[in-house]
Amino acid sequence: MKPETEAELAEMVAGLTEPVNIVGGGTRGITGPAATIETVGLSGIALYEPGALTIVAQVGTPLARIEAALEAEGQQLAFEPMDHRGLLGTGGTPTIGGVVATNISGPRRIQAGACRDFLLGVRFVDGAGQVVKNGGRVMKNVTGYDLVKLMAGSWGTLGVLTEVSLKVLPKPEVSATLAIQVPDTTTAIRALSAALKSPFEVSGAAYDPQDGQALLRVEGFAESVAYRVEQLKSVLAGIGEIAEVSNSAALWRALRDVAAFHGKDGDVWRISVKPSDAPDLAARLEAEQTLFDWGGGLIWALVPKGTDLRARLGAFEGHATLVRAEASTAETLGRFQPEAAAVEALNRGIRHKFDPRGLLNPGLMG
Repeated sequence: MKPETEAELAEMVAGLTEPVNIVGGGTRGITGPAATIETVGLSGIALYEPGALTIVAQVGTPLARIEAALEAEGQQLAFEPMDHRGLLGTGGTPTIGGVVATNISGPRRIQAGACRDFLLGVRFVDGAGQVVKNGGRVMKNVTGYDLVKLMAGSWGTLGVLTEVSLKVLPKPEVSATLAIQVPDTTTAIRALSAALKSPFEVSGAAYDPQDGQALLRVEGFAESVAYRVEQLKSVLAGIGEIAEVSNSAALWRALRDVAAFHGKDGDVWRISVKPSDAPDLAARLEAEQTLFDWGGGLIWALVPKGTDLRARLGAFEGHATLVRAEASTAETLGRFQPEAAAVEALNRGIRHKFDPRGLLNPGLMG
């Protein structure tokens, strides 16, 4: 089913008699029920007001089209959404609806916030086929704000998004990256934490054990960036050799998209933790390869196929998400971290409220 309008989508959902898989641009390779609803037909930028820092688009609008429109006005989606195609080995076209539905946020999240923090309003069709509108088009309009945030990261289990309204920000004039040579993960996290605790507005903090470099990004006006880079060098003095990287933009795109894992065999996990816990947890992973983002708060791990990484980790404060694996592994282990009984009951109640027949992406969230 490929609706071209919101009204068509509402009619389709109201008439459903079996579960459906909600598909956007098809870049994430999520399988589900045989019946599908594809939202790529709901495409187009409905409103873009550069002066108000607001863009409204239908969910099937290609992300590249939105980024091109913003680029022309010197603006950007500050939460830096990831492109999953290289990591997952998929095709398709990333859409803004897929970004919002999965709350995809990149390296700049540590400074700017997540996708849901920029979501101002939504329109969606719930599981009963009713059209729901929540939120607005400006930050000060907070009508239904909690529901707007709830839809970000709901993976289509609460309703099928049709339109989203997002806050955008000006693009920084320049970007600079410092690379600190470190001997181990503990030292890397110490360096990243020191920079993030400083007043110098770091917008990216990552560590790649493959080359032993802790990476820090600073963005803004040229004069400010130059000053902050020098101050950070003083903050980090004594930790390791420091160098400025010339290809800052390309480097952070590669980190955003976990390019280090592209084309490599094995399962990929995404672990969210407290940065201070990252060194110990990384050792317990026994992974073939790791990559750290968000100052150590996000660990990407490449492990042999079928590995139960949650069993290796044991109890820890955080959650481990299975991002790439064969369907049988995903079915056995579950993509998402099992929830505490009380939280699971609450989420189940919310899903039942929005989708009483349980037809939208059933089983995806547990």
